[in-house]
Amino acid sequence: MRNRQVKLKQYPEGMPRPGDFELVTAQAPVPAEGHVLCRTRYLSLDPYMRSQIAGRHISGTIAPGDLMRGESVGEVVTSENPGFEPGQLVRGFGGWQEYFALPGDALSPVSSQLSHPSWALSLLGMTGLTAWAGMVWQANVKPGDRVLIPAVTGGVGSAAAQFCTLHGAEVVGTAGSDEKCLFAKKELGAEACINRKSGGLATQLDDAFPEGIDVYFDLVGGELLTLASERLALNARVVLAGLMSEYNQAERAAGPPPGFWIRARAIVYGLVVYDFEARREEFIQACLPHIAAGRLSQREDVAEGIEATSEAFCRLMRGENFGKAIVAM
Repeated sequence: MRNRQVKLKQYPEGMPRPGDFELVTAQAPVPAEGHVLCRTRYLSLDPYMRSQIAGRHISGTIAPGDLMRGESVGEVVTSENPGFEPGQLVRGFGGWQEYFALPGDALSPVSSQLSHPSWALSLLGMTGLTAWAGMVWQANVKPGDRVLIPAVTGGVGSAAAQFCTLHGAEVVGTAGSDEKCLFAKKELGAEACINRKSGGLATQLDDAFPEGIDVYFDLVGGELLTLASERLALNARVVLAGLMSEYNQAERAAGPPPGFWIRARAIVYGLVVYDFEARREEFIQACLPHIAAGRLSQREDVAEGIEATSEAFCRLMRGENFGKAIVAM
């Protein structure tokens, strides 16, 4: 059985391009004892993958010739594990390929209550878990908090905005276009949204947070982290969860002076989502009733087919996606 895969062809120089990847054909894996063969239905594309290519991610390094990694929703084809049956939908790290085989303990069933199975990779996936862990379990957002969320229409940002409003906090987002800002206000519950390309970011932050920022969910690093840190309210919380602005750079930028955090008596959290994997089911069960009631939703930026994966990832890294980047097989 043919299995098309996407591998890294060469290290990108700065922003990745489709030519940095190659589509190859292999044989589908044969499941060993205890393993499950799945056909990929949906594949998640995420910015951290660029950090894997650069050799700077906690989950490991991707070198030329390696299969690109990623979380998938797959349909069970054959199972050598009694816990899984053909036709069942499961989630696991299947990689950028049409078929994958994993041991049963590396797979999780997709909830039958989820009307959009791809949401197991977005709102209820790693991106959603990142947002919940940062905003609910670490920052403990509450009524009266004013929260700044960059890239607010992306996978993590859009989930974080909705989780904050569910808990009574007020959200100000940043995004890369007026269209995205309008979506953030109409669909995600943001009180305001700043178009980061419109200029005068510092002044716009001053206007949006006259009494300071109570919670900053940092997904991008760079200049915005420094600007936000300058404007923290007393006893603010800062959650450091991503470095989108630096993933395409050869060198990391210097961070903000710690004096900003000391002055605000801020609590600063480092967020590694893998630390919360054991609590994923707790998070899913907390969200399912809100999804059923229409209080939570997910916009997805969907590419079609394995052959579209490389370009879709490059679009994501250029910031051209609108919603969670997904490949539908």
